[in-house]
Amino acid sequence: MSGNGTVEQVAVLGVGMHPWGKWGRNFVEYGVAAARAALDDAGIDWRDVGFVAGADTMRNGYPGYVAGATFAQALGWTGIPVTSAYGACASGAMALEAARQRILSGMCEVALVVGADTTPKGFLKPNAGERPDDPDWLRFRVLGASNPTYFALYARRRIDLFGATADDFAAVKVKNARHGLNNPYARYRKEVTAADVEASPVVASPLRLLDICATSDGGAAVVLTSMDYARRHLGGASPEVRVAAISTVTPTFPNTIIEMPEFATDSAAGIPAPERTFKQAIGDAAYAQAGLGPGDVEVAEVYDLSTALELDWYEDLGFCGPGEAEKLLRDGVTTLGGRLPVNPSGGLACFGEAVPAQALAQVCELTWQLRGEAEGRQAVTADGGHPLVGITANQGLFGHGSSVILTR
Repeated sequence: MSGNGTVEQVAVLGVGMHPWGKWGRNFVEYGVAAARAALDDAGIDWRDVGFVAGADTMRNGYPGYVAGATFAQALGWTGIPVTSAYGACASGAMALEAARQRILSGMCEVALVVGADTTPKGFLKPNAGERPDDPDWLRFRVLGASNPTYFALYARRRIDLFGATADDFAAVKVKNARHGLNNPYARYRKEVTAADVEASPVVASPLRLLDICATSDGGAAVVLTSMDYARRHLGGASPEVRVAAISTVTPTFPNTIIEMPEFATDSAAGIPAPERTFKQAIGDAAYAQAGLGPGDVEVAEVYDLSTALELDWYEDLGFCGPGEAEKLLRDGVTTLGGRLPVNPSGGLACFGEAVPAQALAQVCELTWQLRGEAEGRQAVTADGGHPLVGITANQGLFGHGSSVILTR
């Protein structure tokens, strides 16, 4: 591995999840189950936690807006500080960053981060009410542009710029479906063929139903501690998995690639475009913080809201050059058994999207991968070991970046 990070590391002592599905129960139930699993994994009593960070959900009433307090109350009030974070799909990373900052400031030694969601049937839509000054409301009411509309715009861009094909997109789905077969937390655990993808209905051309992730219920939690606490807790041993970086950057003006829920890009007339696109900047900031580079990464979890978007992430994270993602996929590099498995969990293709839990679920999966505990889906390095470095990537509405680098 290259270099040293610019920020002190914190330890990941415990992770836990509630399986994804369409359970139809209160989101708090999923979050509490995940939190208890993470505490058990860490061997830490709830009463020893000094801070709770909750990733908010917008679809479950006021308790979802104050998730930190909601989960602390459900686990049993102990008087500790809490916070709640919302950044759409980046909410989990924002909550994780709040916990890391609390630990690094010396204000606590043990923090619990929790995200959970209960989603309605169908694609996500704005909350009820008339809000003509809300771009997210307007894009549905004026343009009729649901999330898959934007996914299709990105897919069409990839086709126009790089010659991607529907077969390339289908190959991503086939790969991720195979990865998720043995994941006990995944909602969809069934092999998919390219013919299955082709036979599914078109949702937003060129994307078909099996190119696009579902919406799901689920929960995920992470226990972070200071390095000193981890060593004491582990009897002097160093913690196996550490957070080396958390990136929550925003776009730089002019943002020349459209972002959901905007209607247009920024004008670059007379103004030079940024050196890096928004999605490139998300990963670059994480690498800089960790003192690492794309060549150090041995496993990744990226936000495959659609099959085409996974291919974009390969390039944005520096795994290959522009227009080379399809070859990376076809060469088997990003498949389990390849040099750099991407979405060994099965990704959103197998989970569906439980918005505030998803970034934390990515961290859970990478923790298991780095420990060598991802049974049935374990990434293996060239020397037969398990990975040393993993990266997550996603982004939330209104310019919220999200990337976490874990090392061991």
